[in-house]
Amino acid sequence: MARPQSRRWLTLGTALAVAVLLVYAFWPGPTPVDTGPVRLGPMVMTIDEEGRTRVRQPYVVAAPVDGRLLRVELEAGDEVVAGETLLARLLPAAPGLLDRRRREQALAGVAAAEAALGVARAERERARAELALAEAELVRGTRLHEQGAVTAAGLDATRRAARVARATLDSAGAAQRLREAELAQARAQLLETDAGGGAEPLPLALVAPVSGRVLQLLQKSETVLAAGTPIMELGDPEGDLEVVVELLSTDAVQVMPGMGVIIDHWGGPAPLAGVVERVEPRGFTKFSALGVEEQRVNAVIRIAGEPARRRSLGHGYRVEARIVVWQEEAALIAPSSALFRDGERWAVLVVEGRRARLTPVRVGHDNGVEAQILAGLEAGQRLVLYPAPGLEDGARVRPRED
Repeated sequence: MARPQSRRWLTLGTALAVAVLLVYAFWPGPTPVDTGPVRLGPMVMTIDEEGRTRVRQPYVVAAPVDGRLLRVELEAGDEVVAGETLLARLLPAAPGLLDRRRREQALAGVAAAEAALGVARAERERARAELALAEAELVRGTRLHEQGAVTAAGLDATRRAARVARATLDSAGAAQRLREAELAQARAQLLETDAGGGAEPLPLALVAPVSGRVLQLLQKSETVLAAGTPIMELGDPEGDLEVVVELLSTDAVQVMPGMGVIIDHWGGPAPLAGVVERVEPRGFTKFSALGVEEQRVNAVIRIAGEPARRRSLGHGYRVEARIVVWQEEAALIAPSSALFRDGERWAVLVVEGRRARLTPVRVGHDNGVEAQILAGLEAGQRLVLYPAPGLEDGARVRPRED
């Protein structure tokens, strides 16, 4: 009697063990997930766009009178010095005194050039006065900031105003030099040659009005030119270079003069620093490579730092500009791939003790890679990246990096 009962208990025990093994085998295990940390660190928001370099004040050398241009010996890239380098020689076609009408026109051109030079000088003096005021405000703001009377944002605004004033003075100086060169060209129109004796006229020597390099040769071989025909283009790509970026109009409204710029992928070993000098008030229509009509706006960027760092950068070169529209040195940062919508709010899944915990968060800036967290998380927590739709609050998870 005892043996059948023992056999029955043995059978029940075996069945129970098999059932436990089956339940264990088919019991769902933890879901493997990728995780990322929440951390404190610097964060920036940038507007990234391709740009082109250009000389700020190019100067086109033109024929001052009708005549025959002799062959130009210079080549593109050659260095020129103002008042010293011979650019070209021109044989006047009709030597003699200017007639009354042409002389009056030339005199009017000289008067206009002198007036423009006077305006340029006045603008430079105004820019110099504004720079002196901005630098004085910067010194005062720095002292007040050290005393706690001015916020860091106010001090940054004062510094930006000083940088903009310095850029304005540089631009005014370049404009004055350009007007001086235009006046010299206008005075050349009044050149009078001796018509007597029937001798062949002497060639006019065209000397460099500005220092820099030959950017482009428009006329190389000997040819007959009318007065005003361009011969070559001069500029200073080493000390007078800027970047022009065509921004989408929706991005341009976020950009202000004085904002910092990171100039990258220009071919050099390290990125260059720049400052937004101005955003042009007029937009234009442009078609993208896919044929989409876009409204674009030119933003002009001044390259900061020593010219020696960008000596190989020239006129018309391609660069990539990253305009910093917002930055924070100690932001609470989470991976953007961890965020998802939970109804009307943003949420994440925080890994706590092998469990995924649904946590609502408040998000600030998001650059597509990292997001600023304003509330809901703490530094050091780990979040589930790219959470699957079926992953719910309390689900068991196993980080893949474990």
